[in-house]
Amino acid sequence: MTDRYVVIGHPIAHSKSPAIHQAFAAQTGQDLRYDTLLSPLDDFAGTWQAFRAAGGRGANVTVPFKEEAWALCQQLSHRARLAGAVNTLSVTATGELLGDNTDGLGLVQDICVNAGWPLANKRVLLLGAGGAARGVIQPLLAAGVSMLWVANRSVEKAQTLAALFAQEGAVQALALRDLSQVHEPVDVIINATSASLHGERLALPSSLVHADTVAYDMMYGRDTAFLQWAREHGVQHRRDGLGMLVEQAAEAFFIWRGIRPHTQEILRALRLELK
Repeated sequence: MTDRYVVIGHPIAHSKSPAIHQAFAAQTGQDLRYDTLLSPLDDFAGTWQAFRAAGGRGANVTVPFKEEAWALCQQLSHRARLAGAVNTLSVTATGELLGDNTDGLGLVQDICVNAGWPLANKRVLLLGAGGAARGVIQPLLAAGVSMLWVANRSVEKAQTLAALFAQEGAVQALALRDLSQVHEPVDVIINATSASLHGERLALPSSLVHADTVAYDMMYGRDTAFLQWAREHGVQHRRDGLGMLVEQAAEAFFIWRGIRPHTQEILRALRLELK
């Protein structure tokens, strides 16, 4: 019997997850079907429960339901517990709902393996303190960064995250307006703000970058204002978030099926689609 999986969101028709997971299934010989599932904004729990009752095996969760998915779970992985959000749901052998968050691992895998830019002992600046930022802090610290600054317009939100993750590694909070206080250039800048969605350019000082700084935008599919800023300031190592999307999907696939798919061919195909 074909196992069923979905990605749940609102909106959801634009999602590339079905194409990615069907490609993973074909590559690994897994008998599964993966679809999109639109949930009403006010009934995520009912949407998941109906899918589960119909025999669904697991789900990815995207905006705006990741926090609701977190609250629904009886079990949480360490990274999901810290992230306060879940993007991967699976059912345990005892029937409990297990939540995980593969976003941060996908980011780290794309930076370190796909791009070949190591994070160990690097000074990293994370722009933003919302759900996207919170979901990647623990994996970044686990990758061995020497210092992680979290910068946000509202410094209070950044301070909350710095306190939450203090036991995981060296993390400090900053207001975006105070970035000039970072007295030396950083090695990696990651944009986790929503600015790229709106074509908004953040006011970032040029003193943040050196010749080998990496600029990474979690947004994909366009030349974002952040990546334009990086190019104008001489940053040679620039990357969007398409690889993060594919790698977080590969980790979810591994959680469900126990097989880790190869991602390079699928990532190349998606890049060609977006050109």
